[in-house]
Amino acid sequence: MRETVQDASRIRQMLFGGFKKCLYPLQKFDSDTERRFAVILERDAQKWFKPAKGQFQIYYKQGADQKEYIPDFVVENGDFILMAETKARADMQSPEVQAKAEAAAAWYRQAADYAVQHGGKAWLYLLIPHDEVDEAKRLADFLRFEKKGEAVQIPCPSERLK
Repeated sequence: MRETVQDASRIRQMLFGGFKKCLYPLQKFDSDTERRFAVILERDAQKWFKPAKGQFQIYYKQGADQKEYIPDFVVENGDFILMAETKARADMQSPEVQAKAEAAAAWYRQAADYAVQHGGKAWLYLLIPHDEVDEAKRLADFLRFEKKGEAVQIPCPSERLK
């Protein structure tokens, strides 16, 4: 998992292991950016995983179709749970990426409302440009990429991560 992939075009065909904080012993990644983000999570998160299809049932509209959105990562830390998506910077403003982000933000707002009412952890959603993912960074460095929900104001836990 920590070794640089020589042929990044083949990363989707590879299985990675050696995790201590991932909920599963093996993971697949869609990009080397995801693999590098997992290295950061292994160092900084309490636990993390890559969700499976149908696990969160987040749907977005693309034209006449309603498609399922599966975030790249779900991460738990002391004071919050976050969904994180890494995307090529050039794709960040694409209609599909924005539709997925809006659907995820609506979902996490509901999760946050429920958590606040029942004493659970705050939820955050991060949309991270791929060129920001650097193994030298800390998880706290990525909180600035939070897509804020409108329905509930969640206190930013970044101070607790330092």
